[in-house]
Amino acid sequence: MRGAFSSQIYAHISPWLMSWPGTFKMAECGASGSGSSGDSLDKSITLPPDEIFRNLENAKRFAIDIGGSLTKLAYYSTVQHKVAKVRSFDHSGKDTERDHEPPYEISVQEEITARLHFIKFENTYIEACLDFIKDHLVNTETKVIQATGGGAYKFKDLIEEKLRLKVDKEDVMTCLIKGCNFVLKNIPHEAFVYQKDSDPEFRFQTNHPHIFPYLLVNIGSGVSIVKVETEDRFEWVGGSSIGGGTFWGLGALLTKTKKFDELLHLASRGQHSNVDMLVRDVYGGAHQTLGLSGNLIASSFGKSATADQEFSKEDMAKSLLHMISNDIGQLACLHARLHSLDRVYFGGFFIRGHPVTMRTITYSINFFSKGEVQALFLRHEGYLGAIGAFLKGAEQDNPNQYSWGENYAGSSGLMSTSPELGPAQRARSGTFDLLEMDRLERPLVSLPLLLDPPSYVPDTVDLTDDALARKYWLTCFEEALDGVVKRAVASQPDSVDAAERAEKFRQKYWNKLQTLRQQPFAYGTLTVRSLLDTREHCLNEFNFPDPYSKVKQRENGVALRCFPGVVRSLDTLGWEERQLALVKGLLAGNVFDWGAKAVSDVLESDPCFGFEEAKRKLQERPWLVDSYSEWLQRLKGPPHKCALIFADNSGIDIILGVFPFVRELLLRGTEVILACNSGPALNDVTHSESLIVAERIAGMDPVVHSALREERLLLVQTGSSSPCLDLSRLDKGLAALVRERGADLVVIEGMGRAVHTNYHAALCCESLKLAVIKNAWLAERLGGRLFSVIFKYEVPAE
Repeated sequence: MRGAFSSQIYAHISPWLMSWPGTFKMAECGASGSGSSGDSLDKSITLPPDEIFRNLENAKRFAIDIGGSLTKLAYYSTVQHKVAKVRSFDHSGKDTERDHEPPYEISVQEEITARLHFIKFENTYIEACLDFIKDHLVNTETKVIQATGGGAYKFKDLIEEKLRLKVDKEDVMTCLIKGCNFVLKNIPHEAFVYQKDSDPEFRFQTNHPHIFPYLLVNIGSGVSIVKVETEDRFEWVGGSSIGGGTFWGLGALLTKTKKFDELLHLASRGQHSNVDMLVRDVYGGAHQTLGLSGNLIASSFGKSATADQEFSKEDMAKSLLHMISNDIGQLACLHARLHSLDRVYFGGFFIRGHPVTMRTITYSINFFSKGEVQALFLRHEGYLGAIGAFLKGAEQDNPNQYSWGENYAGSSGLMSTSPELGPAQRARSGTFDLLEMDRLERPLVSLPLLLDPPSYVPDTVDLTDDALARKYWLTCFEEALDGVVKRAVASQPDSVDAAERAEKFRQKYWNKLQTLRQQPFAYGTLTVRSLLDTREHCLNEFNFPDPYSKVKQRENGVALRCFPGVVRSLDTLGWEERQLALVKGLLAGNVFDWGAKAVSDVLESDPCFGFEEAKRKLQERPWLVDSYSEWLQRLKGPPHKCALIFADNSGIDIILGVFPFVRELLLRGTEVILACNSGPALNDVTHSESLIVAERIAGMDPVVHSALREERLLLVQTGSSSPCLDLSRLDKGLAALVRERGADLVVIEGMGRAVHTNYHAALCCESLKLAVIKNAWLAERLGGRLFSVIFKYEVPAE
């Protein structure tokens, strides 16, 4: 509903939005699977205000960060979205081999989760925005709004009058630190290094499991330098009065340019050497004997004292930018060395994602530290204060007990940073305009078995760097889109709007892929994993929580009926012959992956394609990667204490491949932790489905039955809803169980988990990584062919 205030704010803001794209910025963090109105890279931001201030009717708590020119509003709301649930039938007294009923029933239910919203706009529009918010508040739980930033004092009376909420002012630096800790802990590719003339210029850093200590350099009007040691302990260690305000003020005096962005645009087109005195100007050719580069600045604005000429605005702006950035860089470097820190994060309005600023600060840090200190920038640094203020106000809810995950469906990316573009065209390049994050129910932590958690990189190939692979995979996902849309519609035959929602999904995901063609760095490091996850997030956004639920239900039922025969057949084999049969069963089961087009085409055209047919598809030994002989030799030794197995697909994979393998380990005396996805992705088995499958198998097999009863077989959730696997973000309960049971073997199966991710993962225990390559292009690149086998057994060095 859009009333008079709504129309008024839209009339005020819409022309401004169109003339200054990117100035009115929106970000959201929230619960998975809820709708989003689109993002600023996929289309121009010309949204009416009720689509910008979304979910206001369910807003519970507010925070606001008001700077000198920009306001950042944060609010928490509840969001309703659909989830697929499975529930076991009562099969007591029935012959499960002849029972053709589905093994469980599926229902789609509504679930309420939490979402954080962040919106950024110019202070000019604060009154109109507050009017709109006041008109749409329905269910707010609080009478207080947390406020930070210098403007919190200036606009206090206005906020209290408009929203009828008491303004509770929070310390600026405390909020910044809390916000910085939050994004560093929860967004894997939050921090990046800026590299001039590189392609791409953004190099994202993998999340470090231990973010402390670090140095935060906040460049506002002046400069504050803070050493952060823990979540709640930080210390102001230095600063300077020469900061962003200095650049703005002196720049205005020198160039008569009053707008900060325009001043930076002038600097991007300037040549500082026309104004600055360089080392070669002072020493001539003798600078080489001093070990100095002739291009170093010896004196900022040094030529202006003696030259009898007018200097251009562009050259003066560039000289000024270098002077202030170099000063800040040297100061930050000295403090970093003084406190033995090698990570320095830069934020504040002076940065704001501007490439020219990041380039000069990076150069300064590298020069003064001789490469020992790293200048790091944050994707969402503009929201740190608002995030911190919200966290301060929500302390009684303990938001840090949860982990949060970025939802690519609602997040926009870094835009082109070409200095030739003006400020309006560049639309604040380098800043993330929209952000959505899912609140996860339990904290995520690193797998305790990682050999070196800080150096762990989940993904095998960086598509941002590999142009050939990037082109192939983007095309591959585009070509698979029709099939995904068809499957989504088929999964909801009773829904009248399924086709319409599926078409919206198609458009959303297609737009994301086109953005990534132009800007592969838009959402951090581009990988096959991020492409798969983005697709899952887009499906959830349009209420397709589990498009393969009926497929999994049917295939689980078929495989369960085959399980007793498969086990009987294995039990007739000699020991050595049985070990190879078990491995081949694991591999054959892994063929049944609906996410691979080569497989889905076969499964759709030949409904009779089954376990034995899949075995015949496998490459004969020697396999593409073949450590089977070493694995067999290891099995002749003492049993493992505990095996952690990450399962892949439902149906034949989990039931006829994984469970017989699990059964053999149990018979050897090895405990087993079977980890499955917390939420659905493609036809991957979920934790809730695995519980029902295990219950049915236990009814047929005494080995599995006793192992479950005696807790020698434990089924746990990974904390993930991805077709791939990030071992640095796993359910805390799983990590605790791994420690408690002393796991000394990790088995990772499937192309997504063992090839696209974790192929190079180093563990401190034995590991098995096995998969069937179901993509002809990837197989050829690896030196094999379609259905080549990866069987990689690794033992850590002594």
